[in-house]
Amino acid sequence: MLRVLAVDDEKPALEELLYLLRADPRVRSAEGATDATEALRRIGRALEAGPDGEDAVDVVFLDIHMAGLTGLDVARLLAGFARPPLVVFVTAHEGFAVQAFDLKAVDYVLKPVRKERLAEAVRRVSDLSGPAPAVQAPAEQIAVELGGVTRFVPVDDIAYVEAQGDYARLHTEDGSHLVRIPISTLEERWAARGFVRIHRSHLVALGRIDELRLDGGATTVRVGAAELSVSRRHARPLRDLLMRHVRA
Repeated sequence: MLRVLAVDDEKPALEELLYLLRADPRVRSAEGATDATEALRRIGRALEAGPDGEDAVDVVFLDIHMAGLTGLDVARLLAGFARPPLVVFVTAHEGFAVQAFDLKAVDYVLKPVRKERLAEAVRRVSDLSGPAPAVQAPAEQIAVELGGVTRFVPVDDIAYVEAQGDYARLHTEDGSHLVRIPISTLEERWAARGFVRIHRSHLVALGRIDELRLDGGATTVRVGAAELSVSRRHARPLRDLLMRHVRA
């Protein structure tokens, strides 16, 4: 049973988030904070109390854009503690997924928050907070249809995703599969698994990037035999993230 702290400086958004969290049977308690200072004070009490104390917090659901310290600032401060709570970002902005992944966020949920999407984030947190299973859980899979047959493709087998309107094409070493899921949904769902947006048309598994190339102001990456363009907006964050990934 999770003890949750939700942080958002917009009161209606915070109340809606708390309502959805409290309705989840995996959530033991859910409290709110309307700014980063209040949140840090609350988290400080939780860390002093320890994991078994009355004020303990297992996970923080953080908005990113807030007055004063941002949610990213709060997550960076938490990373300095020995046993910080887990972090889930809840934001209206798609452009911070790379930073969220770098800060070890469990999930990245876009506003307006859907009940089903929030339940998936709670499940991920619950899986990480609970005791280690006796048997290793199967890898996450995605269902694909081919000629009336449903196959289950492990997400870890996917090298990159290509946007095709309201559909997305998943590229693996064995071929490709078309699914009726927008690439923005997969970006949100798989941010914590190391997938990063490099272009409006492409989402790439960070560990599958073999080469980053700069040529005449244009940036591309090589993923297996594919060469993919990197938009100017994503080029610098991607280079920084790759350098940190290599050092790690």
